[in-house]
Amino acid sequence: MAAGATPAHGVVLETERLLLRPWRVTEAVVQHELWTERDPRVPPHRRIDADGRPTVADLEQWIRAAEPSSIGLLAVERKAAGDVIGYCGLVDSGRGAAREPELAFELLRRTWRQGYATEASSAVLDWARSAGYERLWATVWDWNTASRRVLAKVGFTETGRKDVDAVHGTTLFTTRTL
Repeated sequence: MAAGATPAHGVVLETERLLLRPWRVTEAVVQHELWTERDPRVPPHRRIDADGRPTVADLEQWIRAAEPSSIGLLAVERKAAGDVIGYCGLVDSGRGAAREPELAFELLRRTWRQGYATEASSAVLDWARSAGYERLWATVWDWNTASRRVLAKVGFTETGRKDVDAVHGTTLFTTRTL
Protein backbone atom coordinates (compact mmCIF):
# COMPACT_ATOMS: atom_id res chain seq x y z
CA MET A 1 0.00 0.00 0.00
CA ALA A 2 1.46 3.31 -1.00
CA ALA A 3 2.13 5.83 1.71
CA GLY A 4 -0.85 8.10 2.15
CA ALA A 5 -3.32 5.73 0.48
CA THR A 6 -6.54 5.33 2.44
CA PRO A 7 -8.70 2.24 2.64
CA ALA A 8 -12.32 2.44 1.52
CA HIS A 9 -13.93 2.26 4.95
CA GLY A 10 -17.20 0.39 4.86
CA VAL A 11 -16.73 -0.97 1.34
CA VAL A 12 -16.71 -4.76 1.29
CA LEU A 13 -16.71 -6.63 -2.02
CA GLU A 14 -17.10 -10.37 -2.43
CA THR A 15 -16.28 -12.68 -5.33
CA GLU A 16 -16.36 -16.43 -5.62
CA ARG A 17 -12.94 -16.80 -3.99
CA LEU A 18 -12.15 -13.39 -2.51
CA LEU A 19 -13.25 -10.85 0.04
CA LEU A 20 -12.08 -7.27 -0.52
CA ARG A 21 -12.35 -5.23 2.66
CA PRO A 22 -10.67 -2.50 4.72
CA TRP A 23 -7.24 -3.27 6.13
CA ARG A 24 -6.77 -4.35 9.75
CA VAL A 25 -3.78 -3.10 11.73
CA THR A 26 -2.58 -6.66 12.26
CA GLU A 27 -2.20 -7.03 8.47
CA ALA A 28 0.59 -4.45 8.26
CA VAL A 29 2.95 -7.44 8.05
CA VAL A 30 1.38 -8.33 4.69
CA GLN A 31 1.88 -4.78 3.46
CA HIS A 32 5.50 -4.95 4.61
CA GLU A 33 6.01 -8.18 2.69
CA LEU A 34 4.63 -6.50 -0.45
CA TRP A 35 7.16 -3.69 0.00
CA THR A 36 10.05 -6.13 0.47
CA GLU A 37 9.36 -8.22 -2.63
CA ARG A 38 8.90 -5.41 -5.14
CA ASP A 39 10.90 -5.54 -8.33
CA PRO A 40 14.21 -3.61 -8.10
CA ARG A 41 13.05 -1.50 -11.06
CA VAL A 42 10.29 0.00 -8.88
CA PRO A 43 11.36 3.51 -7.79
CA PRO A 44 13.08 3.62 -4.40
CA HIS A 45 10.29 5.59 -2.69
CA ARG A 46 8.04 2.51 -3.18
CA ARG A 47 10.56 0.01 -1.76
CA ILE A 48 12.06 -0.58 1.68
CA ASP A 49 14.83 1.99 2.12
CA ALA A 50 18.34 1.57 3.55
CA ASP A 51 17.00 2.34 7.05
CA GLY A 52 14.37 -0.41 6.74
CA ARG A 53 11.48 1.97 6.27
CA PRO A 54 8.64 1.71 6.10
CA THR A 55 8.68 -0.66 9.03
CA VAL A 56 5.74 -2.81 10.10
CA ALA A 57 5.13 -0.18 12.82
CA ASP A 58 5.05 2.58 10.17
CA LEU A 59 2.52 0.61 8.15
CA GLU A 60 0.42 -0.07 11.26
CA GLN A 61 0.32 3.67 11.91
CA TRP A 62 -0.75 4.40 8.31
CA ILE A 63 -3.63 1.94 8.70
CA ARG A 64 -4.68 3.49 12.03
CA ALA A 65 -4.47 7.05 10.68
CA ALA A 66 -6.34 6.40 7.44
CA GLU A 67 -9.29 8.72 6.97
CA PRO A 68 -12.61 7.33 5.80
CA SER A 69 -12.91 7.56 2.04
CA SER A 70 -15.20 6.32 -0.69
CA ILE A 71 -12.12 5.10 -2.56
CA GLY A 72 -9.02 3.35 -1.37
CA LEU A 73 -7.02 0.18 -1.40
CA LEU A 74 -8.85 -2.80 0.01
CA ALA A 75 -7.19 -5.85 1.50
CA VAL A 76 -7.65 -8.90 -0.72
CA GLU A 77 -8.47 -11.92 1.43
CA ARG A 78 -8.79 -15.47 0.15
CA LYS A 79 -12.04 -16.76 1.62
CA ALA A 80 -11.02 -20.42 1.74
CA ALA A 81 -7.66 -19.79 3.45
CA GLY A 82 -8.64 -16.66 5.40
CA ASP A 83 -5.33 -15.00 4.50
CA VAL A 84 -4.67 -11.56 3.06
CA ILE A 85 -2.65 -11.70 -0.15
CA GLY A 86 -2.43 -8.07 -1.26
CA TYR A 87 -4.59 -5.12 -2.19
CA CYS A 88 -6.88 -3.88 -4.93
CA GLY A 89 -8.93 -0.71 -5.17
CA LEU A 90 -9.21 2.80 -6.43
CA VAL A 91 -6.84 5.65 -5.64
CA ASP A 92 -6.82 9.32 -6.50
CA SER A 93 -3.16 9.82 -7.31
CA GLY A 94 -3.75 13.24 -8.84
CA ARG A 95 -2.65 12.13 -12.31
CA GLY A 96 -6.14 11.53 -13.71
CA ALA A 97 -9.12 13.75 -14.44
CA ALA A 98 -11.64 14.62 -11.74
CA ARG A 99 -13.92 11.69 -10.87
CA GLU A 100 -11.58 9.30 -12.69
CA PRO A 101 -9.66 7.39 -10.05
CA GLU A 102 -6.93 4.90 -10.78
CA LEU A 103 -7.31 1.14 -10.42
CA ALA A 104 -4.41 -0.27 -8.41
CA PHE A 105 -3.54 -3.78 -7.34
CA GLU A 106 -0.58 -5.69 -5.95
CA LEU A 107 -0.45 -9.26 -4.73
CA LEU A 108 2.15 -11.33 -2.92
CA ARG A 109 4.36 -13.21 -5.38
CA ARG A 110 3.40 -16.61 -4.01
CA THR A 111 -0.19 -15.99 -5.18
CA TRP A 112 0.60 -14.86 -8.73
CA ARG A 113 -0.78 -16.69 -11.78
CA GLN A 114 -3.94 -17.87 -10.06
CA GLY A 115 -6.36 -15.25 -11.41
CA TYR A 116 -6.71 -13.35 -8.14
CA ALA A 117 -5.69 -9.94 -9.56
CA THR A 118 -8.19 -10.27 -12.40
CA GLU A 119 -10.95 -11.42 -10.04
CA ALA A 120 -10.30 -8.62 -7.54
CA SER A 121 -10.02 -5.98 -10.29
CA SER A 122 -13.32 -7.11 -11.82
CA ALA A 123 -15.03 -6.72 -8.44
CA VAL A 124 -13.63 -3.21 -8.03
CA LEU A 125 -14.76 -2.28 -11.55
CA ASP A 126 -18.29 -3.52 -10.81
CA TRP A 127 -18.34 -1.50 -7.60
CA ALA A 128 -16.98 1.62 -9.37
CA ARG A 129 -19.71 1.35 -12.01
CA SER A 130 -22.42 1.04 -9.34
CA ALA A 131 -20.89 4.03 -7.50
CA GLY A 132 -21.39 6.20 -10.59
CA TYR A 133 -17.87 6.39 -11.98
CA GLU A 134 -17.87 6.63 -15.76
CA ARG A 135 -14.22 6.03 -16.50
CA LEU A 136 -11.17 4.70 -14.67
CA TRP A 137 -7.54 4.63 -15.60
CA ALA A 138 -4.48 2.69 -14.56
CA THR A 139 -0.75 3.05 -15.02
CA VAL A 140 1.65 0.18 -15.50
CA TRP A 141 5.35 -0.15 -16.25
CA ASP A 142 6.07 -1.45 -19.73
CA TRP A 143 8.14 -4.29 -18.23
CA ASN A 144 5.26 -5.50 -16.01
CA THR A 145 3.70 -7.89 -18.51
CA ALA A 146 1.61 -9.75 -15.91
CA SER A 147 -0.15 -6.56 -14.77
CA ARG A 148 -0.57 -5.45 -18.37
CA ARG A 149 -2.35 -8.76 -19.06
CA VAL A 150 -4.64 -8.27 -16.04
CA LEU A 151 -5.56 -4.77 -17.21
CA ALA A 152 -6.30 -6.03 -20.73
CA LYS A 153 -8.46 -8.87 -19.35
CA VAL A 154 -10.63 -6.40 -17.42
CA GLY A 155 -11.02 -4.10 -20.42
CA PHE A 156 -8.36 -1.41 -20.06
CA THR A 157 -6.75 -0.12 -23.25
CA GLU A 158 -3.48 1.75 -23.67
CA THR A 159 -3.94 5.44 -24.42
CA GLY A 160 -0.62 6.07 -26.13
CA ARG A 161 0.44 8.37 -23.28
CA LYS A 162 3.78 7.32 -21.77
CA ASP A 163 6.16 8.64 -19.15
CA VAL A 164 9.66 7.54 -20.10
CA ASP A 165 12.11 6.86 -17.28
CA ALA A 166 15.48 5.43 -18.36
CA VAL A 167 16.09 3.97 -14.89
CA HIS A 168 12.73 2.48 -13.88
CA GLY A 169 11.07 1.87 -17.23
CA THR A 170 8.32 3.53 -19.20
CA THR A 171 4.97 4.05 -17.49
CA LEU A 172 2.04 3.30 -19.78
CA PHE A 173 -1.35 4.96 -19.24
CA THR A 174 -4.50 2.90 -19.77
CA THR A 175 -8.21 3.71 -19.47
CA ARG A 176 -11.51 1.87 -19.16
CA THR A 177 -14.98 3.27 -19.74
CA LEU A 178 -17.52 1.78 -17.37
